[in-house]
Amino acid sequence: MDEMEEELKCPVCGSFFREPIILPCSHNICLACARNILVQTPDAESPRSSRASGSGVSDYDYLDLDKMSLYSEADSGYGSYGGFVSAPTTPCQKSPNGVRVFPPAAPPPAPQQHLLPQQPASLPPIPRNSCITCPQCHRSLILDERGLRGFAKNRVLEGVVDRYQQSKAAALKCQLCEKSPKEATVMCEQCDVFYCDPCRLRCHPPRGPLAKHRLVPPAQGRISRRASPRKTSTCTEHELENLSMYCVQCKMPVCYQCLEEGKHGTHEVKALGAMWKLHKGQLSQALNGLSDRATEAKEFLIQLRNMVQHIQENGVEFEACLVAQCDALIDALNRRKAQLLARVNKEHEHKLKVVRDQISHCTVKLRQTTGLMEYCLEVIKENDPSGFLQISDALIRRVHVTEGQWGKGTLTPRMNSDFDLTLDSGPLLQTIHQLDFVQMKVPAAPMLQLEECCTQNNSATLSWKQPPLTTIAVEGYILELDDGNNGPFREVYVGTETICTVDGLHFNSTYKSRVKAFNGSGVGQYSKTLIMQTSEIAWFTFDPASAHQDIILSNDNLTVSCNSYDDRVVMGNSAFSRGVHYWEMTIDRYDNHPDPAFGIARGDVLKDVMLGKDDKAWAMYVDNNRSWFMHNNSHTNSLFPVCRTDGGIGKGATIGILLDFTRGILIFLINDEQQGPVAFEALEGVYYPAISLNRNVQITLHTGLPIPDFYTAGEADPTGSVC
Repeated sequence: MDEMEEELKCPVCGSFFREPIILPCSHNICLACARNILVQTPDAESPRSSRASGSGVSDYDYLDLDKMSLYSEADSGYGSYGGFVSAPTTPCQKSPNGVRVFPPAAPPPAPQQHLLPQQPASLPPIPRNSCITCPQCHRSLILDERGLRGFAKNRVLEGVVDRYQQSKAAALKCQLCEKSPKEATVMCEQCDVFYCDPCRLRCHPPRGPLAKHRLVPPAQGRISRRASPRKTSTCTEHELENLSMYCVQCKMPVCYQCLEEGKHGTHEVKALGAMWKLHKGQLSQALNGLSDRATEAKEFLIQLRNMVQHIQENGVEFEACLVAQCDALIDALNRRKAQLLARVNKEHEHKLKVVRDQISHCTVKLRQTTGLMEYCLEVIKENDPSGFLQISDALIRRVHVTEGQWGKGTLTPRMNSDFDLTLDSGPLLQTIHQLDFVQMKVPAAPMLQLEECCTQNNSATLSWKQPPLTTIAVEGYILELDDGNNGPFREVYVGTETICTVDGLHFNSTYKSRVKAFNGSGVGQYSKTLIMQTSEIAWFTFDPASAHQDIILSNDNLTVSCNSYDDRVVMGNSAFSRGVHYWEMTIDRYDNHPDPAFGIARGDVLKDVMLGKDDKAWAMYVDNNRSWFMHNNSHTNSLFPVCRTDGGIGKGATIGILLDFTRGILIFLINDEQQGPVAFEALEGVYYPAISLNRNVQITLHTGLPIPDFYTAGEADPTGSVC
């Protein structure tokens, strides 16, 4: 009940309602607070129209009220007192625009110690031209001569406030203690006052008339106070009359005198009790809807609180993931740094080795050259010509050779002291600056839109969408179906669309489907698996796209004819590979000469020869007397070398074709009778219904037919009649 407390407080004083009255706008206000916020306009500005009060406005309309209130802020420039927090302390203060704000009523005198309750003092009269403004909707209303007495008292709200305050009171207090009320010990049922022991002895002695009063424990007194009937509401216009009827037009309770003398005499009225029960029912019904919304709001709040927890958990997880990823980048950078430093050190050592080797080599050669020079100088100093000439040629050659060894490039450094290594960090720095939360996760699992998923014939349409509130980008989707026989899933669509129709499925099969999304980060989780059932019975037509150009189709591609004297082939637009299928064809036109052929074929069958002439078709061709089975231009089957059966066709005849993949056989019927033995066996793979005809024949196709009774009963003849 704590949530209800705000409904029980006055919008002006902020305390629990005391003697609440109902304003025409249906809002409530304390009677004392209503006096505090009254305003008065100058007499010269008094409106000439009739004033309104609580009882004068039966069906409160804001537009009409604005018209009545000539002193609203928007119309006349007069302002109403809008603070509602504190009342003026000086009598009848007047603002510059002529509006007068009345002070609150004088507080009642302090309670005196007496034996019987004191009668309430009469309130001072309301001045003329008074106006009250609702503190909640800010609509103004001019009072009539009855003043605030013209507003009905909200006894229901007053009772709710009393019960709420009593339920909140931990212990009943004495009502006569002047300071720090003590806990009450008794209650007088006649005085309706709670007493502590000292106040009872002082104010309610057990003698004289008070001796006959009944004193009960406080808890019992609280119960009796709650159970005591409340005073009957009286009419605001006729204070001596009780409210007994309800005016439907004015939507307010009225008394008997209002019906006899007042303006409600011509209005529709109903019994007060009946309308009370009716409105209680309407309120209860409205509360049911509001209760549903409140339940949804509570569930939504639970969802939001769970989201807060998930956000906190995901935030910690995301932060840890981010730190781990950045640490991994730092580790990778450190590893690369170590590799680059190793290369620099290697280059450094190489340069030093080359230079040091060149220094060592030059040092040795320089030492040898210097030694040769000093030796030659010493030889030159010798004065023995013959001795000199004996060694001079050899010394001269040695000097030339040594000089040649200091030739071009010998005194050039073999290595540059600069490092020819420049670290290209620009792209990496740019990548680091561009590092952002573009995409950190794979997409969430898509949601299949069941209301848009359906099957038709041997086609399945699936629709999906991303979950709400997801912000992860999606680049495309992958749709997967199984083989209709609890086999493995296979991809049937990859793209950006969110709806896909898959054709060419098996009839009378159950398929499982699922979809997942992908982006640059990877592939997300699968959606929930959807189980779909294809049609049990095949509905199809002739296919104009695969038909020979001489074929003529009509009747929504169900009727076929030909404009050539040669046989031409046309196939159906549905393929079969599983289950049992049956369809019929009626002969609309036939001149007893051509041999139309009926049967099944592969998708690449020849279209300009009779059906059954190649190895892509299995057919029965028939004239007006007999029929033959033919495949790959051969009139044989596994049971009989020559498969010819009596019985032909004419105009109006019906040809039936029964294809059973469970047994791998093909059977033909003419006019509901099996024609010959089982025509073909060991049939596997994908087949299309097909016929061949020329210009002398017209045929109409009939599909969606049930399996013939003779076959379901197991009465199919494997031999038939052969001649």
